[in-house]
Amino acid sequence: MGQSHLHECTDRYNAPVPMAAPSRRLDLIPPYLFAELARIKAEAVAQGADVIDLGIGDPDIPTPRPILDALAKAVEDPETHRYDESPRGWPKLLESATKWYAREFGVRLDPKTEALELIGSKDGLAHLAWAFVDPGDVVLVPDPGYPVYKVNALMAGGEVYETPLLEANGYLPNLGAIPSDVAKRAKLFYLCYPHNPTGAVATPEFYRDAVAFCREHDILLVNDMAYATVAYDGFKNPTVLQVEGAKDVAIEFHSLSKMYNMTGWRIAFALGNAAALGTLARLKSNLDSKQFPAVAEAAACALDGVSNDATLAEYARRRDVLCDGLTAAGWTIEKPKATFFVWTRIPDPKLTSKEFCERLLKEAHVLAVPGVGYGPHGEGYVRMSLTVKGDQGGARLEEAVARIRASGLIPG
Repeated sequence: MGQSHLHECTDRYNAPVPMAAPSRRLDLIPPYLFAELARIKAEAVAQGADVIDLGIGDPDIPTPRPILDALAKAVEDPETHRYDESPRGWPKLLESATKWYAREFGVRLDPKTEALELIGSKDGLAHLAWAFVDPGDVVLVPDPGYPVYKVNALMAGGEVYETPLLEANGYLPNLGAIPSDVAKRAKLFYLCYPHNPTGAVATPEFYRDAVAFCREHDILLVNDMAYATVAYDGFKNPTVLQVEGAKDVAIEFHSLSKMYNMTGWRIAFALGNAAALGTLARLKSNLDSKQFPAVAEAAACALDGVSNDATLAEYARRRDVLCDGLTAAGWTIEKPKATFFVWTRIPDPKLTSKEFCERLLKEAHVLAVPGVGYGPHGEGYVRMSLTVKGDQGGARLEEAVARIRASGLIPG
């Protein structure tokens, strides 16, 4: 081989390889809020700070033992090692889910047609937009709200109309304020109660009105109930499917993640309108092969009657330590009835929510989430989570209160 030809081959293989450009739809995605928080926290920890993380809502208390035992038993069954070829998900899980719903909320559902297994509720909430939304369709999303609704509506080519959730209205959307031309083009209406990030709860009357609104405008009502049983002081959450005729226009998403400390397990289910669930199942059949059946078996065990009351009692203790402590320090905070989030106005109105959280991290080494990360109407607020890794009996929350008090960030 000639020397010149050798150089030609070498140059060819050393040249930069052209790379396909990413889809332009990715430009619609803002930086994921919690990824940014993780980066900021990592920088502080690298500098030696002892950061108390009140940011992401990830249960720090282990999954209850009976669920772990059920998983271990299911793993030994060779049938769980194969594909789940059922049309809607592992039959035992769907049966347990519908029985659980009947016990908790008094509504009977058909596990074969009115239930669908999900690989976490985030999976279902995101893919629902892809299953229903075409360019030009409108999706109604809450502001402030869980970013997944808005992001995936935009990724699917839809237009987003953000319904303001105001403190004065109990963080419930004003249905009468939604313009009629918007409602006529709307395909989906995402709700989330108990609400992330505000911790607000819905009323049966609101659900009744929401069902009527969606029926009038031919909209699928989508209620994200990831925190369905995370409630305190005897409060019990209502559900949209308790409304007469709701199954004609509504589905609900339920997750094992927050109810049973199973965020990493990625198992959830949707209930309600059979046609809507069938449409979502059709899309998902081309995207995934369902969850590991042993995980579905363990989830069924949880729904069949495992108690997570000890975890809820611990969250209630932490809530009281945080809210009572900061209120005593001059930052008045209302205790949530549900979820494990505390949502409140920042104590210094001269600061933006991002500025306040940056100072909180820098001066008190406490990480919280700026409300604006959940939408424009979250500006001026902050979200603090009760899922604090390493906490024992509220000690880390007491330390957080002491640090915030000493930081001077609470005026007066």
